[in-house]
Amino acid sequence: MTQYDAIILGAGAAGLFCAAEATRRGRRVIVLDHAQRPGEKIRISGGGRCNFTNRELTRQNAPERFLSENPRFALSALSRFTPADMIARVDAAGIAWHEKHRGQLFFDGKAWQLVDLLLADLRAGGEIGLGCSIETVRQGAQGFEVVTSDGILRAARVVVATGGKSIPKLGATGLGYRIAESFGLRLTETRPGLVPLTFAEQDLARTAPLAGIGLPARVSLGKRSLEEDLLFTHRGLSGPAILQISSYWREGDALTIDLAPGRDIAAELAAIRAETGRIALHTALGRLLPDKLAALAVAQSGLSGRLADHGNRALAQLAAQVQAWQVRPVGSEGYRTAEVTVGGVATEALEAKTLEAKQVPGLHFIGEVVDVTGWLGGYNFQWAWSSAWAAAQVL
Repeated sequence: MTQYDAIILGAGAAGLFCAAEATRRGRRVIVLDHAQRPGEKIRISGGGRCNFTNRELTRQNAPERFLSENPRFALSALSRFTPADMIARVDAAGIAWHEKHRGQLFFDGKAWQLVDLLLADLRAGGEIGLGCSIETVRQGAQGFEVVTSDGILRAARVVVATGGKSIPKLGATGLGYRIAESFGLRLTETRPGLVPLTFAEQDLARTAPLAGIGLPARVSLGKRSLEEDLLFTHRGLSGPAILQISSYWREGDALTIDLAPGRDIAAELAAIRAETGRIALHTALGRLLPDKLAALAVAQSGLSGRLADHGNRALAQLAAQVQAWQVRPVGSEGYRTAEVTVGGVATEALEAKTLEAKQVPGLHFIGEVVDVTGWLGGYNFQWAWSSAWAAAQVL
């Protein structure tokens, strides 16, 4: 059996970064993955340019921008390897980047540049084993034994960086959860996050004609409200606003959507009425919104006829269909298109500083497999880098 300082399970963002960092520190490590190519989520994210961090992330706002049973758990790792540290690492490698929107940083070129950088660091002193199925992880006399399709490997420490259940076509299996449970660690409920939401047939019959229309919106769920772009689809709703709120959404929850944030549609309609009240109601609203959306709002309001036929109360009723649209999705598109998995290994089972299991010394869990899920916009990649860095310091 081959002996290593650490065996890292999963060749995704967290696993590769942890391995590269440990190798920089002179540790003998190997990364194992059943996939044939490493870093696939890095390669495909952000349209191939990878939203690798978010420079607006701070210690103060982190608890509200990460979902977890304990939103403060991530602070230790995030404050010790920050977005600025990741930017410095990328700059040192000469990889160009730009800020796109609200602190979201993307590479100017292709994301494979980062994958190649991590692989180069790893191969300077470590190993990678691809196409290698992991059958079981068990404690041995001198650490851990990892039983694989290629044989048994031994190490003083094992890092589980296998990701969650999202995007199974890239190889997601939920292996990390099974390993956690085999060692008696509690899991929180898992569900798809950052995922499009779907409508019931009766709602879809009304909204399907709007598929492809995108516009700024404010989406509210309970006391949580956010403003981003929204996209109508053939199955329901998508776009950054919906992906963001989906991580908080549960079956049965209703959303309140303002399709014209920062505007007063009733007042704008009243101004049009004063100028040319003889036009049809849907024509007037079509001056303010996409035609198909205007037609839907008028139909749902129950109003018809000319603009001049309606007083301010009726215009407020119509405006409510646009700026306080109530919709109740019936589901999501699931792990097939979800960008992340919400939930995972319970943070109470892990040391915040090292991501080591409290009851199983030497066993670490990092990245998406942990019950830490960030907002859309580079937050989840930053958690991958930060948690990987934290674990690597003690390998």
